[in-house]
Amino acid sequence: MLARVPKFFKNFYFLTSVGFLVWMIFFDSNDFITQFQTSRKLAVLEEERDYYVEKIQEVQKDRKELLSNPELLEKFAREKYLMKKPTEDLYIIVEKDEDELEAEQQQ
Repeated sequence: MLARVPKFFKNFYFLTSVGFLVWMIFFDSNDFITQFQTSRKLAVLEEERDYYVEKIQEVQKDRKELLSNPELLEKFAREKYLMKKPTEDLYIIVEKDEDELEAEQQQ
């Protein structure tokens, strides 16, 4: 049976090389599968980083605009934090969404 196997496949260096490749691809702590998963995770994290860097730049731009323009700052405070002047009355109108309207109509 061993006589039918080509001499090249019986070579010590060939067998050692194949064993080394099998070990590196499947059994080593830095195997191919782990490297692939790590590179995919890195790509996802880099995309998240780019997204957050872009959002930080937008917030810094908005902050600069707000701090440089008092009228815009007042508008932002009134809309976001419902601030008002002492002589004003504040009315908050809450719009109902379609699901709430349908539930009321059915009752």
